[in-house]
Amino acid sequence: MKSSNLGYPRIGEDREWKRTLEAYWSGKIEETEFASQLEAIRLGNLRKQKEQGVDIIPVNDFTLYDQMLDTSVMFGLVPERYSSYEGGSVPLSVYYSMARGNKDEVASEMTKWFNTNYHYIVPELKRSQLTLTENKPLAAYREAKEKLGIETKPVLIGPYTFISLSKGFNKEDIPGIILSLLPLYTQILQELEQEGVQWVQLDEPSLVSSISKDDMETVTYLYEKLNEAAPHLNIMLQTYFDAVEHYEAVTQLKVQGIGLDFVHDKGRNVSNLETFGFPADKVLGAGVIDGKNIWLSDLSSKLQLIETIKNKVAEDKIWLQPSCSLLHVPVTVRNENALAKEVKEALAFADEKLEEITTLVKGSNLGLEAIVKKVDANKLAIQTLASSQARNHKAVQADVEKVKSKTSGRQLAFKERYQKQREFFKLPFLPSTTIGSFPQTFEVKQARSKFKRGEWTAAQYETFINDEIARWIDIQEEIGLDVLVHGEFERTDMVEYFGHKLGGFVFLEKGWVQSYGSRCVKPPVIYGDVHFIKPMTVRESVHAQSLTKKTVKGMLTGPVTILNWSFVRDDISRENVCYQLALALDKEVLALEAAGIKMIQVDEPALREGLPLKKSDREEYLNWAVNSFLISTSSVEDTTQIHTHMCYCDFNSFMDVISSLDADVISIETSRSHGELASAFEEKTYEKGIGLGVYDIHSPRVPAVKEMVDMIERGIKVLDKDQFWINPDCGLKTRGVPETVSSLKNMVEAAKIVREKLLAQTTGK
Repeated sequence: MKSSNLGYPRIGEDREWKRTLEAYWSGKIEETEFASQLEAIRLGNLRKQKEQGVDIIPVNDFTLYDQMLDTSVMFGLVPERYSSYEGGSVPLSVYYSMARGNKDEVASEMTKWFNTNYHYIVPELKRSQLTLTENKPLAAYREAKEKLGIETKPVLIGPYTFISLSKGFNKEDIPGIILSLLPLYTQILQELEQEGVQWVQLDEPSLVSSISKDDMETVTYLYEKLNEAAPHLNIMLQTYFDAVEHYEAVTQLKVQGIGLDFVHDKGRNVSNLETFGFPADKVLGAGVIDGKNIWLSDLSSKLQLIETIKNKVAEDKIWLQPSCSLLHVPVTVRNENALAKEVKEALAFADEKLEEITTLVKGSNLGLEAIVKKVDANKLAIQTLASSQARNHKAVQADVEKVKSKTSGRQLAFKERYQKQREFFKLPFLPSTTIGSFPQTFEVKQARSKFKRGEWTAAQYETFINDEIARWIDIQEEIGLDVLVHGEFERTDMVEYFGHKLGGFVFLEKGWVQSYGSRCVKPPVIYGDVHFIKPMTVRESVHAQSLTKKTVKGMLTGPVTILNWSFVRDDISRENVCYQLALALDKEVLALEAAGIKMIQVDEPALREGLPLKKSDREEYLNWAVNSFLISTSSVEDTTQIHTHMCYCDFNSFMDVISSLDADVISIETSRSHGELASAFEEKTYEKGIGLGVYDIHSPRVPAVKEMVDMIERGIKVLDKDQFWINPDCGLKTRGVPETVSSLKNMVEAAKIVREKLLAQTTGK
């Protein structure tokens, strides 16, 4: 039995990767220094894994931004709008324009990687002539061998997953796309084979989704051709995030290894293994350690799982590995010095997970006595946390059981209450607003740090926050926005902030993970029963409202998003944790309303990403996810308007679910899909208020007024003007002040132009 890894966090223990990228983008370092710093991080990651005793170490899991983007540029898939690209190797300027946009060219679309909080750049398969610009897996393999003397396993996004996650083609185009891509994959594998590479990992997570038999036949064809092309190269076809959909067909593919997730499979991979067996001539990559969460694995139960696997697969044909790439967890627990002992000892990040894997391999190869001390310590750590007071709030647990047995919802139907709200707020049609946050400037971050370090008193910090709120209320009024926000300057993160205010959370010092590009987040840790302590947002919202006659929205993060963007305890169901969050947030919504805040936004940008990958599992999740949102928002008066916000949502297939949230207004992130979301309303009717994000906040470029006018006019062709709101596609926390103000001025001007056009059409002037 061997130990294997699927991918390692690229950001570094102290986010060195992030700082290097941002230094290069800002012009502080040249390209040669940029490359040198990244090489040091990359080789350091490989050394670490070697020192951990990992037998099979991946390469080409490291990237300059995103691995899907890497694959696109490797195949010359640069959209035609990037006019400076003329073929061949893709320069960094074009690479980062695709990722981030520039002043003249919009970025490629970005969306969530399956059911995680990682974002990838969506490939645009529009070019008929594809070419291999560089064999990136080969370059990574050579670097590791030449500079470290390590024999590694190159990693590459598999052809089926790459195609299925791309855009810009119709279903009938797929055969032609396959014929264009296959020669490129063939060339990559043949060059790896010629180099003497032993194993290559082709990631095919799309095989765990509800793919059809026809799709599975396509996969079979692809791997027959790849095996024919490089018959002496061992292919590990790697799946993760759930059980494979067509187990028997997958295990018969022309590959030498199959990687299966035995953590998030709901027992289905194990059941299939026991029912159908496993080919004796293939290696099983057994994903037995959770690659997405941060808790210690129960080594005793993992040893039992391994014994079950060994009943069907020979020991020398098993690789023990994480369930997925360790990209989704922080680097090491070692640097967490502020945690209580009972919590810290129950955690395992990337380095600790690799240690778990090598420990299990040692125990399997040498017997339990070889690892008995580690198993005993592991058991004690898990039991200590389980018996803690934090995980045994009986009142909270009883309230959850009560709420699960009843149906929640607003008392008055939407049309009736929306009319009351229109009379109450007296807004113009096409009202303009923002999603909530404003730029987190250096001064804001510095003030927060001073307060955190004790250099400022609470009164000093509160004065600073009040001044920032006042400054941005003035800016919003000058811009001409119709509904204002306080700006969220007191919040480090839209989830972490609420975790600090609620019971049942702890926080990490170095627990960073990559969200998109250089954007790293530090998810809070839900380790105990979640409960409300005192109002969390009322003071700032009331202060902002006191400064203006315009309406100020209260801003909250919804229960499903807090759940999906946190590291969640794994000893009870996610459903029960979500209900605990919902009950706590219901108290906050009522506190805002009682303080005179009558428009309240409860953001659920992560509702979609929690959706199970298999269609058969979705109804259960959506039932409790929607109900959790309703618990949080349904106790208010008819005239209190509930808003929500969502990111990267497949609105066409998700419209019924969004409607069932019964929010009065929903804003949708859509600008990177260049208005394609509006087509959803040409096929289905949506009757509630809606804001289609009219510009992309993930790009530093300032969009022109005409761009936004076009976006708005596309929207009002399929939506009633009285239900259409004008807003950016997401919060503005990561943007600079000048571009934020300029973009919002253009947005308000665009709304004004369309409003005047519509008024002219109505009056005939």
